[in-house]
Amino acid sequence: MATSLGSNTYNRQNWEDSDFPILCQTCLGENPYIRMTKEKYGKECKICARPFTVFRWCPGVRMRFKKTEVCQTCSKMKNVCQTCLLDLEYGLPIQVRDTGMSIKDDLLRSDVNKEYYTQNMERKIQNSDSTRPVGMLGKAQNPSDMLLKLARTTPYYKRNRPHICSFWVKGECKRGEECPYRHEKPTDPDDPLADQNIKDRYYGINDPVADKLLKRSSSMPRLDPPEDKSITTLYIGGLGENLTDSELRNHFYQYGEIRTITLVQRQQCAFIQFATRQGAELAAEKTFNKLIINGRRLAVKWGRSQAAKGTDVKDGFDEMGTGLEPVPGLPTTLPPPPALEEEAPANYFNLDPSSSPALMNISLPPPPGLSNPLPPGFGAPMFHPMGPPPPPPMALRPPGHIHYPSQDPQRMGAHAAIRHSE
Repeated sequence: MATSLGSNTYNRQNWEDSDFPILCQTCLGENPYIRMTKEKYGKECKICARPFTVFRWCPGVRMRFKKTEVCQTCSKMKNVCQTCLLDLEYGLPIQVRDTGMSIKDDLLRSDVNKEYYTQNMERKIQNSDSTRPVGMLGKAQNPSDMLLKLARTTPYYKRNRPHICSFWVKGECKRGEECPYRHEKPTDPDDPLADQNIKDRYYGINDPVADKLLKRSSSMPRLDPPEDKSITTLYIGGLGENLTDSELRNHFYQYGEIRTITLVQRQQCAFIQFATRQGAELAAEKTFNKLIINGRRLAVKWGRSQAAKGTDVKDGFDEMGTGLEPVPGLPTTLPPPPALEEEAPANYFNLDPSSSPALMNISLPPPPGLSNPLPPGFGAPMFHPMGPPPPPPMALRPPGHIHYPSQDPQRMGAHAAIRHSE
């Protein structure tokens, strides 16, 4: 330590004692219930070299233990996490944030001047209302479009994974599944992201992660307005289930008069139609790749005309021009039906082609005593002349005619049945 417990009272008064650390959501972990140890004056700050209270915890299952690296005074001066040193508002490195907000904060780095500057900043922090950062960051202007595009809105818990096991890389790890480190192939050792200095990251210089993000921001896509001037509709995607049309109206009314807002809950999207083309272009320019409502990043695209919608759907694209993926399990396109041969007659009853196709309706005369003809549907049924004739009715059958199968003389046991009936 730079200062021991036997130092004078003046130096010991500057030591930091806190009850809870200043952490981002990623470092804190996804588990709302964690066990955290507290060590009063456990280590010295890696920036100002003053003793401070160290907190140590495990952010989740199969994650490595994490601890605070800088004191809370240094954390409040830069508005960063005490562990990862990323901005608490945007989740970006300090160099990227300062570049986007045009901040040139040259902190003093000598031991004497740094201690004096830290004491003055700590006094300003105590006198402030703790709602805005102090120093140059508190005097900064509104964030630029680059920060809103690069800002991280959701925690990245993969950053808490254990380090790679060096014994496994050499083939000498004997712990197996009980090893607390990762058994994965390491990346390129010459990768500049593997060489990071905590002081360079805090002062915002020579940060390889920041250089990578700044290069990415220069090559990000743009949203060009369509050539059709009649299009004044914007597509908003990724709304989720809780976002309402009133929240969308409250955010987009600042760009121009809104004609209609169509909310499609099933697809979690919305269509916002402006009254003028200038309002739609201004809204698209101000919200593309940087629209965040209720902590959720939303997608912004231009709508399409009615003619373009029909062609895109036919070609396998939706109304916003996004390719539609084929749904597995559905049948393919059915083949066209074979050509009908007009010369071949339709043989619905599987009749012999050599027989005459003519059909005859033969009905028996009405029974005696019935003068009026039977209504349609109650007469004798139709039958084909080539088939066997149906049996006559009971009234027209001759006496002694065999009707039931049990009365057939050729049938076994039929004589006993006939005698019993006589």
